[in-house]
Amino acid sequence: MKAVAIKKGQSREAAGFQEMGIVRCDACGEEFMIGHQTAFVDMWVAYQQAYWLEKVLAEEHERDKKHSDQIELPG
Repeated sequence: MKAVAIKKGQSREAAGFQEMGIVRCDACGEEFMIGHQTAFVDMWVAYQQAYWLEKVLAEEHERDKKHSDQIELPG
């Protein structure tokens, strides 16, 4: 797993990942840290992943699905 979104408060799972930014769910306010493995740090990719994650979080609310603590991001 090169990149992951980790729900804030789950910092123990963030070990080995560099924080690239925070995405906040518009519907519930939960925040997710986008993290990249050190060897794969790329700000442009993180920007694209943030956009993708915003859509995923919105879709989860449409389906009445709870957000996972950790979401693998596309590379």
